[in-house]
Amino acid sequence: MHLSSLYRFPLKSAIGESLPSLQLDGLGVVGDRRWMLASEENGRFLTQRTFPQMSRLTARWNQSGGLTLEAPDRPSLDVALPDPDEALRGVIIWRDSMRVPDAGDEAAAWVSAFIGKPCRLVHVPAERARYIEGNVSGDEKVGFADGFPLLLIGQASLDDLVARVGRPLEMLRFRPNLVVQGSEPYAEDSWKRIRIGDVEFTLAKACSRCIITTIDPQTGERSADREPLTTLRSYRQREGEILFGQNLINHGSGELQVGMPVEVLA
Repeated sequence: MHLSSLYRFPLKSAIGESLPSLQLDGLGVVGDRRWMLASEENGRFLTQRTFPQMSRLTARWNQSGGLTLEAPDRPSLDVALPDPDEALRGVIIWRDSMRVPDAGDEAAAWVSAFIGKPCRLVHVPAERARYIEGNVSGDEKVGFADGFPLLLIGQASLDDLVARVGRPLEMLRFRPNLVVQGSEPYAEDSWKRIRIGDVEFTLAKACSRCIITTIDPQTGERSADREPLTTLRSYRQREGEILFGQNLINHGSGELQVGMPVEVLA
């Protein structure tokens, strides 16, 4: 088995980028989901679940260490990395409340105009990250990802789903960081620990899927038949949750490259 694809998502719920290699730090993939949009009114996080147009929003690292924002029919905007201890804003992501640096009024105006709702662009430095669900060791943290630092999907699992749905489905619908080639469909469900290069990972929890999987990552349009959720519900529903892919916690830092072998430890 080997890594066949690697993805990073600099801005939560915006367009992802396919990369030949990734660096890992204490929050997962370096630069992954370290930025987020939050409602100006109440600080709640915003995603494609309620704003599917975010699937057409691009955010890339720029030379200042911040972001360059791009979207159809809008001028691009370079956003500087905010000071980690200044302009702090209270935000809410699921059940967690955080205070994180705000990227400023110009960035807020740009994203608000694109979204059609007053919102703010915020960044999470490592020292302001939140603890992951379960937090077994006391130091396991995550940035703005839903609950865990990393997501893994087996290519064979997607291939099986595509065969069941009867039409092509992009891997980016499921927003993984790591894609593994060479395993049986859904083999990742049974893994507990894996090693890639010098880094070990714990498979913490199966990923519960939502309406975002029905949004075409190219057009931002939702499928009228609610696929692939409709098909997944028929054979991947457990205790009311539709499961596809596995959430990971990395133990230590290092580099991952496409083509690296994946070893199952337990």
